Amino acid sequence: DFLMVIDESHITIPQIRGMYGGDRSRKETLVKFGFRLPSALENRPLRFEEFEPFMKKVLFVSATPGPYELAHGEALVEQIIRPTGLVDPEIIIKPIEHQVDVLLSEIKKRVQQQERVLVTTLTKRMAEELAQFLVEHGIKAEYLHSEIDTIDRVSILRELRKGVHDVIVGINLLREGLDLPEVSLVAILDADKEGFLRSERSLTQIIGRASRNINGRVILFADKLTDSIKRTVEANNRRRRIQLHYNKKHNITPQTIQKSLEDITDTLEKIERIPKKKMQEIKKLARDDREMLIIELREEMAQAAKRLEFEKAAELRDLIRELEGIN
Repeated sequence: DFLMVIDESHITIPQIRGMYGGDRSRKETLVKFGFRLPSALENRPLRFEEFEPFMKKVLFVSATPGPYELAHGEALVEQIIRPTGLVDPEIIIKPIEHQVDVLLSEIKKRVQQQERVLVTTLTKRMAEELAQFLVEHGIKAEYLHSEIDTIDRVSILRELRKGVHDVIVGINLLREGLDLPEVSLVAILDADKEGFLRSERSLTQIIGRASRNINGRVILFADKLTDSIKRTVEANNRRRRIQLHYNKKHNITPQTIQKSLEDITDTLEKIERIPKKKMQEIKKLARDDREMLIIELREEMAQAAKRLEFEKAAELRDLIRELEGIN
């Protein structure tokens, strides 16, 4: 008899569904070529239908709940009012023509106010070219894409908050889990190109990155109003009306979230610090002992990755590399 809380449920539920299939596919290949015994197939995650009986009392948490949550939830509770009084960002729609020049002008305004900007594009190439264009025009810009590993990604986000970068350009990496109070502008290029990256859910998640700052604003560059844009704007405006009315009624003055820079850097600093401490003791080990330790660490790294603890897995990976480099 326990309460199960599933955060970011629109992503977590599909991940739970996919765990069995991914594990099965990998092990079937190993069994087929004789690297594992057939019994290895039974050491597996639960199928989703096996997991469901444990979901007796569940709280799904998401800004954009998926079809499973909406179908199985007995009650839908909206969290609209924020303790800080912040309202959802204003959404402005501008034509695609000259979108880069308009964006540059808007970025310069934010830079003067010592605020940060997130820009999302549709392709990696466009992200790289736009970041380069901004740099050539005196903007401290950087880009994120899937080939940048977790450690570098956290480092870039830390540098954004510190002011090393004023702008980050990305593709599908500016969605869940980015709590960046310094960001006051989110720009979405080619917002009217229907698809996964411009779906109602994706737009809502991206727009949410500007909701931590009192000056939060979102610019959608679009020549036509797609159904996704219409629904997103309508929902956003509805929440804004409720929030503004509540603030006026209770005499609340919105305040930008005060978030310690350490919140986003703790993970990176742990990854950088732990191996250095351990290496001083490990270097004294005999070679055979080090090799045994590497085997154990590889297994621990695999388990951490399987549990989606990617920061821990990255820390262990770096420790293994250092161990392997000792003569």
